[in-house]
Amino acid sequence: MRRNPFDEIEEVLDRVSRQVEEGMTGGGLQVPGSVPVDVADTGEEYVVTADLPGYDTDDIDLTLAEGTLRLEAHRAGETETTDESGRYLRRERTRQSVNRRVRLPDPVDEESVSAGYENGVLTVRLPKVSGGESSREIDIE
Repeated sequence: MRRNPFDEIEEVLDRVSRQVEEGMTGGGLQVPGSVPVDVADTGEEYVVTADLPGYDTDDIDLTLAEGTLRLEAHRAGETETTDESGRYLRRERTRQSVNRRVRLPDPVDEESVSAGYENGVLTVRLPKVSGGESSREIDIE
């Protein structure tokens, strides 16, 4: 089976991105705008876990397309400090956006994907497509 050249380019870009992140952060700190993720292969499914403290479920968008899980999260906040007369001493508005793409090594059953968010941790379960369904025995004549 011939691979799509865009898949190869995406793999190279993902590798370079990981190397840059590790080089800039010493391997342990988060690059601004990126979400730290864990990807586990349980044999039957992939489990992607992402730390998103302070976000609400409405702030998080998940998309699965062509074997890539895309996670985007956006939030805005405002804090203000006033004196007794109600004048601002300080008022701050913040916006934060983070995102991450995870390329999955094998096809997944898109209809069975599920996600949960609890205590600032997003967990996405992506069941693998059963290999038995796409294979068949070939008779030799």
